[in-house]
Amino acid sequence: MSTNLQRRAARHPRAVESGLLSLLLLATLTGVLVTRSVTDGQTVLWPGVALSVLACAALLWRRGHPLPTLAVTAVCAIAEGALGYLLTPLLMGPLLVAQYSASVRVSRRTAWNSALAAAAAMAVTGLFLTTFSHQLILTSLNPAAWVLMVAALGSYVRVRRQYAVARAEHAAQEREEDARRRVIEERMRIARELHDVVAHHLALANAQAGTAAHIAPANPGQALEIIARLPETTAAALRELKATVGLLRQDTDPDEVAPAPGLDQLPDLLASCSAAGLDVDVTVQGEPQRLHSGLDLTAYRIIQEALTNVTKHAATPTARLRLVYTPRHLTLTVTNDTSAARPTAGPVAQGGFGLLGMRERALAIGGTFHAAPRPEGGFEVTCSLPLHDLDARENESESTT
Repeated sequence: MSTNLQRRAARHPRAVESGLLSLLLLATLTGVLVTRSVTDGQTVLWPGVALSVLACAALLWRRGHPLPTLAVTAVCAIAEGALGYLLTPLLMGPLLVAQYSASVRVSRRTAWNSALAAAAAMAVTGLFLTTFSHQLILTSLNPAAWVLMVAALGSYVRVRRQYAVARAEHAAQEREEDARRRVIEERMRIARELHDVVAHHLALANAQAGTAAHIAPANPGQALEIIARLPETTAAALRELKATVGLLRQDTDPDEVAPAPGLDQLPDLLASCSAAGLDVDVTVQGEPQRLHSGLDLTAYRIIQEALTNVTKHAATPTARLRLVYTPRHLTLTVTNDTSAARPTAGPVAQGGFGLLGMRERALAIGGTFHAAPRPEGGFEVTCSLPLHDLDARENESESTT
């Protein structure tokens, strides 16, 4: 019911304004009649009625001109007091409404200055201009107290509104910062994906070309065989790059987007490494578990980047990959050593985004990452990824869908 009334009031603001002012005028006229009855008809009726009507009419401009409206209603109240009317809250209704509006709409200092001026005027009027001077509390203190109380109420409402506005602005700023943070995170994620896709396949193609060039004088047949596999590597790079970039397009058909890679595609990854001349020895310990999509992609990308680094920088033709499944963690270890020499297609890179990307991927899902040279030679990458939140993540995903 209240909601319907609020909607009707919002649709007809002028009618609501007129109704409220009519009620206020009725209350003010009641105050005039009460004073006249108390004084046994000694006060003049029609001037009091005219002043009440003028004060209520002035309230129509209280929103755009709060201080002039307050001045007009205060003058009307003073004039009524001078005519012998008792300044009751009913008679002072227009003044109290004007004081509230001024306290809500003007600054704190201006509001209190106007309130003190109005209260002082009411006190002086009660002391010197009315016929009730023998009752100090009723004629002076009471009207001044009502003005100050309404001013305090208006100041409180103004502060609450300012707080609500500041809170809304703060919430909007937090939403903008959160959106900006999400955009940055998405850019970082896309950058990692593009780096992993491009770096891996280009490193394999570079290693294949370097190996073919190295063995061509002694074994041209094997060199031609390696070169013949180059189109497969570049085609795989193009397919994966197209799938990754396609996620950024709004008009991409979901059926055309390939699923994110995971450990089920590990044999294909090892085959591409073998085509580039890198033999990978894989060891699996523990019972393999089903991984959620985020963890599956993270594990695959870390292995892919680690083997890519071995292909680009290591001086050995072999690497060891160990996957250890426990009830709570999946540990990945990629190791290479310097037990055998192999040709390199270029100098060893002194820096890049590979290790940084692997570390970010691991930390993003609550895992740990460590990469460092081995004391006996070579390099080792170790990553531990948590499995305990798999059910929680899946339940959260199902609840959002």
